[in-house]
Amino acid sequence: MAWHGYTAAGPAEVGMAVLQGDETPVEVIILAYGMEEGLRSFYETLGSQTPDHEVSALFGKLAGIEVLHKEKLYKLYRGYETGVVDMEGLESKIEVEMMEGGLTTEEFIAENRSAMKTVSDILDVAMVLEAQALDLYMRYSQKSKEPESKETLYNIAEEEKAHLAALGHLRGARA
Repeated sequence: MAWHGYTAAGPAEVGMAVLQGDETPVEVIILAYGMEEGLRSFYETLGSQTPDHEVSALFGKLAGIEVLHKEKLYKLYRGYETGVVDMEGLESKIEVEMMEGGLTTEEFIAENRSAMKTVSDILDVAMVLEAQALDLYMRYSQKSKEPESKETLYNIAEEEKAHLAALGHLRGARA
């Protein structure tokens, strides 16, 4: 209900170079985990840089949600890699190069810092990021040739859809 008709811009292949289509479910989970960590770090960094306590608190809440996403991915990872005992084992394999949506943290901040001043602005940006992640995971799912990876990517996309809906309800309540 809070959507004002904005549309995505940019080439459809943004973020697609990361996957070739033949990745295993474990490789897909590692990529997704890294993207979730990138977004968590992004929210935490911006939260520490703003003097507005309400905006900072929202960034902290959004960073916490990304931690929950990482925990879900870790549980999924353990289903494939039973020898891994703790999250550090998974985290040692992560190369954080981009956030959800396929952009690096630096690219996203450079393009959007001026659009993230109020709580409503932040909710809008968070919705953009979740929508980008949903789209990216769906495109990865369609590209994947490995049935288990395809299913894993689709399931992650469904999670992102739920996060987008929750943010939409919160944004609608503020409109």
